[in-house]
Amino acid sequence: MRELDARFRSVYGSNLWHLLLLIGAFAVTAWIVLRLSGEATAGRMLLWFVGAAITHDFVLFPLYALADQALRRAVGTRRDAPRSRASVLNHVRFPALASGLLFLVYLPGILRQGRDTYLAATGLHRQSYLTRWLLVSAALFLLSGAWYVLRRARPRQGSRQDSSG
Repeated sequence: MRELDARFRSVYGSNLWHLLLLIGAFAVTAWIVLRLSGEATAGRMLLWFVGAAITHDFVLFPLYALADQALRRAVGTRRDAPRSRASVLNHVRFPALASGLLFLVYLPGILRQGRDTYLAATGLHRQSYLTRWLLVSAALFLLSGAWYVLRRARPRQGSRQDSSG
């Protein structure tokens, strides 16, 4: 069985689970495309999707790559540096990424656009999305900071010395 797995990996380049996952992802994508192909707004949705991909790749990715590089310089870590105790990098990256994604998802609400459309679609009035986004972002950074403090306070298992000697 291992020989068959090794042969498959040498031909395909990865294991069988990777191929099955890709087939599943393409099947779901094909199903979504078929469902949306009959929609009157399918062209606009495609335009938004392509625009979002281009905006991400040519605008957002370089921006957050520069922000990550600045954060690395501020913390004083290198990519090839050995990992020591809990790094502050991921405890800043995670809430920043989550906050940024929430900002993009709720951007029209944060900028108070589409008030009439929102009211017509839901029957609800828009509340202050900006305040809620700021509170959720603050909570994410606070929880991540608390987790970082707990990780730093906990002794490393590899550095414990056995006193029974």
